[in-house]
Amino acid sequence: MFSAGAESLLHQAREIQDEELKKFCSRICKLLQAEDLGPDTLDSLQRLFLIISATKYSRRLEKTCVDLLQATLGLPACPEQLQVLCAAILREMSPSDSLSLAWDHTQNSRQLSLVASVLLAQGDRNEEVRAVGQGVLRALESRQPEGPSLRHLLPVMAKVVVLSPGTLQEDQATLLSKRLVDWLRYASLQQGLPHSGGFFSTPRARQPGPVTEVDGAVATDFFTVLSSGHRFTDDQWLNVQAFSMLRAWLLHSGPEGPGTLDTDDRSEQEGSTLSVISATSSAGRLLPPRERLREVAFEYCQRLIEQSNRRALRKGDSDLQKACLVEAVLVLDVLCRQDPSFLYRSLSCLKALHGRVRGDPASVRVLLPLAHFFLSHGEAAAVDSEAVYQHLFTRIPVEQFHSPMLAFEFIQFCRDNLHLFSGHLSTLRLSFPNLFKFLAWNSPPLTSEFVALLPALVDAGTALEMLHALLDLPCLTAVLDLQLRSAPAASERPLWDTSLRAPSCLEAFRDPQFQGLFQYLLRPKASGATERLAPLHQLLQPMAGCARVAQCAQAVPTLLQAFFSAVTQVLSPIPAGSIQLPQQALSSVPRTGQVADGSLINQLALLLLGRSDSLYPAPGYAAGVHSVLSSQFLALCTLKPSLVVELARDLLEFLGSVNGLCSRASLVTSVVWAIGEYLSVTYDRRCTVEQINKFFEALEALLFEVTQCRPSAALPRCPPQVVTVLMTTLTKLASRSQDLIPRASLLLSKMRTLAHSPATSSTHSEEGAEAIRTRATELLTLLKMPSVAQFVLTPSTEVCSPRYHRDANTALPLALRTVSRLVEREAGLMPG
Repeated sequence: MFSAGAESLLHQAREIQDEELKKFCSRICKLLQAEDLGPDTLDSLQRLFLIISATKYSRRLEKTCVDLLQATLGLPACPEQLQVLCAAILREMSPSDSLSLAWDHTQNSRQLSLVASVLLAQGDRNEEVRAVGQGVLRALESRQPEGPSLRHLLPVMAKVVVLSPGTLQEDQATLLSKRLVDWLRYASLQQGLPHSGGFFSTPRARQPGPVTEVDGAVATDFFTVLSSGHRFTDDQWLNVQAFSMLRAWLLHSGPEGPGTLDTDDRSEQEGSTLSVISATSSAGRLLPPRERLREVAFEYCQRLIEQSNRRALRKGDSDLQKACLVEAVLVLDVLCRQDPSFLYRSLSCLKALHGRVRGDPASVRVLLPLAHFFLSHGEAAAVDSEAVYQHLFTRIPVEQFHSPMLAFEFIQFCRDNLHLFSGHLSTLRLSFPNLFKFLAWNSPPLTSEFVALLPALVDAGTALEMLHALLDLPCLTAVLDLQLRSAPAASERPLWDTSLRAPSCLEAFRDPQFQGLFQYLLRPKASGATERLAPLHQLLQPMAGCARVAQCAQAVPTLLQAFFSAVTQVLSPIPAGSIQLPQQALSSVPRTGQVADGSLINQLALLLLGRSDSLYPAPGYAAGVHSVLSSQFLALCTLKPSLVVELARDLLEFLGSVNGLCSRASLVTSVVWAIGEYLSVTYDRRCTVEQINKFFEALEALLFEVTQCRPSAALPRCPPQVVTVLMTTLTKLASRSQDLIPRASLLLSKMRTLAHSPATSSTHSEEGAEAIRTRATELLTLLKMPSVAQFVLTPSTEVCSPRYHRDANTALPLALRTVSRLVEREAGLMPG
């Protein structure tokens, strides 16, 4: 979060209009053209950088200003701060056609690195990435490895390797591998010389001392990232930069990368049957540059792991130890995939490292690359993968759900390693309640990650429980907040909304009476059972206004859409005996996979109906969820039209009350429409006239309840869409049971009359009343000709075939023209 002053500056920068920016650029142009680039120029460039970087859209600068920025960047005598600001401003403008930087004749390495950073930000326009790479390589070839200028060029080379892996030729790749070996293995163990001390400095004080370890001991082995000192030499900085690009370079130049294989690559002849003797270090014999680099990289990582065992004197060094451990394990994983001999040399130290960090909460991020290593090489290394799985999915989410960085890395780990889970995928699926703790606490940044992960988590056994968990996700966020508030004080506690005061919620969290419900919500694995959490919804209502809970509630509709999309992809098809759906119905629902199992569809539909009035009362949460549930109920009915007949009793019970109709209007509309569409013998032969009559009576009573006008009644305003869908469904049912036509006609006549009354105008808007009046008139006209009404409102499967819509000479267009003439008052009974 920014401070109040920073927020004010950002707000001012975003509010600057183009005309004001143009005047400011004119002032900067005058300053850049002056002979003395003083403090005013520096301050103005800082302000310009803030202005163009404070908005998401690109700010347009005058061409004169852009040209002067480029010219200033290329001045040999320009102060370094001004060059850095010019490069930063030009990068913010990239990509841009107005940039024309010339870097070929730049001599200063720092200036060359700034120019190259701008060109790389442009993207690969006119093969600029390749050109920059070739220029940097020429600089590397012309200077000694210990040259001070290489310190600024190596990060540019690392970026070039990532952006354009095929840039380097074979001899250039060999050269860079040799240089990396020198920088990694032979950096100085003496600290750098201090700056000239001044009058009181003595020659003895200026003598460089030895490099030390993080625990203060004098370093006796070669220099690494974890070596400490007050001042570093240039070759030590190159050592740090070489390690930062090591993994990318190994992937680029390895056997599976774009580089060429080494001439004496041993992976083929040794394979996976390496003996202990053949797996020993080959540092004693002369190796090709790439193999030599792998050997040095292995030694470097081994030394980092050894240095991580030392107790750091400063917290910053402790954090650096963990970061270096993560990178070292990732580099070892690359080495073992490229050369199996490294696997047997790495196992002992990595197993010891895993045993050491698995019990240390501060080192939990190291467990993810270690788990990836063991899962990748578990079979060859004879490692118990199940124990690794269980520890990952059982302990880490429970203890570290409040760490945003770990949450993102954990979910990324799950996504990236789905192919490694193989037979253990059920462990991942059963652990979804723990994974949802990450989602509940970090819902805004993790929503898209979970949308991509959900298809791997959903199966027939956990679908219902997972849907309950998604609907209760904001409630889980509130409970996790209470859990942290009631936990003992720790040195590092996550932030929460300090303005929220909910002592009653904390008391309920500690109350033994509700411990069962809280523990169910915090369960680590899927239990197969579902609990009704309505009591918790009421207890935790004071926390519904918490910002974190509100953010989680906003993410749930998106997650529900992803869940139902995954359900239709991964579950088994409907049995072959079911009635085939008409193509018109199928085309209205997006389908990307297999149709869900029939019994599970019934259970999901019942769950949608049952949970529609049992949601956590977060602001705006119910409306968003009901919108998704309504569309998904229609999708389930389209997948299985017999759903309406099989769940007739539950649907009648759902429609038997108007409580909460205003908040559930979208779901009620979908249910009513599905009844009118699929309660027909066309879709299910078990449909009877008695069922049609029961639904007609229930819908008739519902329509009467939502349209009656009693000033003393506390009935909510009913949306006009519900009224029009109710009238349409009643007309459809009447067309399938001819005895109901008089009742339906009478009801429609009353609705048309009611739409003209002043009482209706006070309940609905003018547009709503007009829609009700128009629909009632249309339906009344149809019911005057029952056979036509049945043909229009309940078309047969053959009529809905797409070929009838493509061919104008077939039956359906002719029938529609006939019906159009029949419903017009001016036309006769038969076409002319």
